[in-house]
Amino acid sequence: MRRTTTLSTGLASLLLIGASATVAAGPASAAPDPTPTAAKAPASAALLDAMQRDFGLTRAGAEARLAAEKKATAAEPKARSAAGAAYGGSWFDADSGKLTVAVTSGASAAALESVRETGAAVRTVKYSAKQLDAAKARIDALDAPEGVSNWYVDAEASSVVVGVVAGQRADNDVRSFLARARAAGPVTVKETSKAPETFAAGTVGGDPFYTGNVRCSIGFSVHGGFVTAGHCGGAGQGVSGWDRSYIGNIQGSSFPENDYAWVNVGSGWWTVPVVLGWGTVSDQLVRGSNEAPVGASICRSGSTTRWHCGSVLAKNETVNYSQGAVRQMTKTSVCAEPGDSGGSFISGDQAQGVTSGGWGNCSTGGETWYQPINEILNRYGLTLHTA
Repeated sequence: MRRTTTLSTGLASLLLIGASATVAAGPASAAPDPTPTAAKAPASAALLDAMQRDFGLTRAGAEARLAAEKKATAAEPKARSAAGAAYGGSWFDADSGKLTVAVTSGASAAALESVRETGAAVRTVKYSAKQLDAAKARIDALDAPEGVSNWYVDAEASSVVVGVVAGQRADNDVRSFLARARAAGPVTVKETSKAPETFAAGTVGGDPFYTGNVRCSIGFSVHGGFVTAGHCGGAGQGVSGWDRSYIGNIQGSSFPENDYAWVNVGSGWWTVPVVLGWGTVSDQLVRGSNEAPVGASICRSGSTTRWHCGSVLAKNETVNYSQGAVRQMTKTSVCAEPGDSGGSFISGDQAQGVTSGGWGNCSTGGETWYQPINEILNRYGLTLHTA
């Protein structure tokens, strides 16, 4: 049995999503700050700092954006219900600071007024969300060649966007796939820089957890363990912490088709509802898992690249990895690199999902997908550990 001080350090590593410090840094306190000021803060100093850096905002601007996004997140289900069958999707508009709701031309005047009463702006589109989702489902049933990187519903464009890797559009298999996709419904083709890859890595120093020789990042604490990416390991595999001490076993894992897993915690390890900053940045409290809308700001922490922020670009996206397609993913403009897999995506103090993969890096930029947290919780019957 390790000493209490060592256990505290182990806990920090277990829950660390790579926020900032080197391994030599002292352990951060895992306990939430009990002061009234901390309890009322819109987000940790670390998250606000990252938003300022990655969005070019002032501190006041970052706080104002989080407040606007929180309001939009609360309005979205009400606006969706008000729009009824005419609902065409929604997204957060950073310029106006408001939720925008797409509706078809058949929406009644009463429905439009009800949507506006939620505080949302209204935009008329050609297709309903139900029509677009049905088209995407038909495309999901197709076998995609390697030159096709992903596909998703874009409510703003009122279309299913299909990503094709640069230079692959003339490939016969890609052309055949696109023809079948267009037959399934409204399709827009978008060129992507590179094919998506998962972000697992070989054994390196840092702030890892390990399954064999694979290093990944912890996502969020749940009662009894934590969640992470499925490609980090299969069910039954043992998991060790940053110091190679035993944590527990992977209790459930799915990849491809999905990309999620959960690990039970024992042997002197325990969980708390925070993402730690290792003493150089403030800890981020996790207070829930309300889903942020498209367009909202979001930040990611991982054991390789620490804190980075961006925006939610799309939801319910199918990503075509070399190992197979993964469905119901959320795409972001946040960068990531090998070893960040499984790490936490968070918007304000609301857990969003665990890092899966993407393209690019944190020097030149890129896009990253995550598996939504609520899907993982529902799949395994888990309860998010919240403050």
